[in-house]
Amino acid sequence: MKTQKFLSVAILGLALVLGTSTYAQKAVTVGGAPMYPAKNIIENAVNSKDHTTLVAAVKAADLVETLSGKGPFTVFAPTNEAFAKLPAGTVETLVKPENKAMLQGILTYHVLAGRIDSKMIAAAIKAGNGTAVYTTVQGGKITCKMMGKKLVITDEKGNQSTVTIADVYQSNGVIHVVDTVIMHN
Repeated sequence: MKTQKFLSVAILGLALVLGTSTYAQKAVTVGGAPMYPAKNIIENAVNSKDHTTLVAAVKAADLVETLSGKGPFTVFAPTNEAFAKLPAGTVETLVKPENKAMLQGILTYHVLAGRIDSKMIAAAIKAGNGTAVYTTVQGGKITCKMMGKKLVITDEKGNQSTVTIADVYQSNGVIHVVDTVIMHN
């Protein structure tokens, strides 16, 4: 009886550890709001005051359902300030219904398939002798490298974006906040 009771307790304990390991990461504050690991990318992003432009763009591009889905996804999430760096009128033009395909291309260029955290990127950079090239969901390439202690992404046009907050875990992936919108050719 004691052995059976011990075994039951041990299995319950193991189940609790395994069941919560996915959500063991702590909430990270982004844009003044906690990003909860148990929520998906969209559920968290809508609460960040630094990502209102991104959320509006995702809605205009009809990508809410996709980024709320199972994933996993790695999203390089530009802040409102990143979008503000674009030439005047760019965002307003992109969110028009007739430009939906172009907007989808730009947004999916910020997404990688899989949950790729900063440790994985750093390992790939090391293995790649200083750079790691990833293919985005859009199909284009981005290059990651370290500049000092900062992770920098270079797009196909040669523009660079710096990760300002890494490893914001979500139930369906991970977000890395970036300071510049990256563009494909």
